[in-house]
This record gives sequence, C-alpha cells and structure tokens, in this order.
Amino acid sequence: MTHPASIFRTKTNAVKELFGRTRAVIGVVHALPLPGSPAYDGDPLERIYAHACSEARRYRDGGVDGVIVENHGDIPFAKPDELGPETAAVMAVLTEAVRRETGLPVGINVLANGAVAALAAAKAGGGSFVRVNQWANAYVANEGFMEGKAGAATRYRAWLRARDVRIFADVHVKHGAHAIVADRPLSELARDAEFFDADALIVTGQRTGDGANLEDLAAVRRSTKLPVLVGSGVTRENVGDIFRFADAVIIASALKHDGAWWNEVDPERVADFMAVVRDLRA
Repeated sequence: MTHPASIFRTKTNAVKELFGRTRAVIGVVHALPLPGSPAYDGDPLERIYAHACSEARRYRDGGVDGVIVENHGDIPFAKPDELGPETAAVMAVLTEAVRRETGLPVGINVLANGAVAALAAAKAGGGSFVRVNQWANAYVANEGFMEGKAGAATRYRAWLRARDVRIFADVHVKHGAHAIVADRPLSELARDAEFFDADALIVTGQRTGDGANLEDLAAVRRSTKLPVLVGSGVTRENVGDIFRFADAVIIASALKHDGAWWNEVDPERVADFMAVVRDLRA
C-alpha cells in the first residue's frame, strides 16, 4: 500500500551532528560594542575581532566543543526591525574570524531577537547555528513587544540556501514575560517551537547568569524529541543535574573572571569546569 509523503521531515540530533557528542559545552563570546551601537566609540574593527578571537581561543584551549558569538556589548538592544545592516556585516566577519581561529563550530546570536541578521551573518561567515530568543508566539521584553520570527526567518534561510544553519530556539527566554497572559504551560510553548521547525530548544533562567529551573527543564525534555540545551546559569556545581535532562549547555558567566559575564574568559575556570564535565561524560 502506498502512503502519501509526510509534510514534516524527521530531524536528526543537531547537537550531536554539530559537536560530535551530547553533553556538549558551548562557550559564549560576548563581543565588544559594535558600530551602530550606543557604546561604540570608534574602536578599530580589528580590535573587536581580535578580542573575540582571544576569548574563543581560551574556550577552545580549555576543551569546549563550540562557541557562540553575541553582540552583548550593544546594550541597550534594539528590536529586529531597528537593527542596521552594519550589525549583520560585522557579526559575519567576526564569525569567520572566530571560526578560522578556533576550528570549532560557531553559532550566532544577534540581540535582540535578530533572527534574519543572524542567519545572514551565519551564511556569510560560515556559522553552524543561530540562537533565536523568541522563535514562536510573543512576549514582552526589555525592548518592548517581541513577536516570534519563525515564519520570516525560515523563509529567509530557504532563500539563502542555508538549511544547514541550525535554529537553536529559546522556549523561555530571559528578560521577558511569556505568552503575554501565561495561559499555556511551558511544555506547550516547547511544542510550538518544535512545530515551527526549530532544530533544538533552549531553557534559561530569568536573566543572564540566572540558573534554569530543573522542573522547567524536565518539562521541556518530556515535551519534545528535539535536543534540549540550558542557556544560562550553568556552573560546575549544577552541571551534573542539568545533564540529566539536557544535551548541551551554553555557558559564559561561570567561566569569566570573578564570575561576571562582562569580564574576560578565565582559562582556569574553563579548565576546572571542563574537568567536571569530562568526569560526567566518563
């Protein structure tokens, strides 16, 4: 008996394909202020690229599996339609520089919720994945009302012939109130992101450096067949509990000097954290 072709494609595990393992560790490179942002004071772009490469090298030398670059120096962040082309352009060059410097898979997060800009930078700079903080539904954020970008971003990705660039989508993004009236549980929001063609789902705490709630993490894990990541508040003390449910972690603050996200990466903290992870993998 012949059956019609399914509308939906079976997805492979994006974490395992990109990083060669589960229990993967992705370090965050927080870029210096970029041209067009409020704090940019005319620094030569070579300094911005060199800083990002230096941070990425420290992660690589400490044994992480990949890195993600963010325009975190561009505070206060702009809404997606307020981002200029200069942001995507600089992020593309920065991505290529980090990729060539480290040889690691490189992701891109353009804040705030700049899915199209991140995809453009990934295509131009050889990025492997993008993080999109609001992929489906809508929420009220520090920047104001934010709508999910799945429809526009997937069409743009198809137009770029960039389906190899994976979408890592936050289910409960930091710094925001979700689903406006909060009348749907987290598990349903996770299913929404999967339904809208995300490749992996990210669970976070309430703000940068704030730990994810393990009950929330478990709920998302039960709700999806996609790989699940934790995107904030990961430490050497809690990573064991997190890896009971998560395929990977995105980490920054705990690996920076004094545990502050705005400081530089501390090689000793990276080495210490990765020693814990290697024991867990064993």
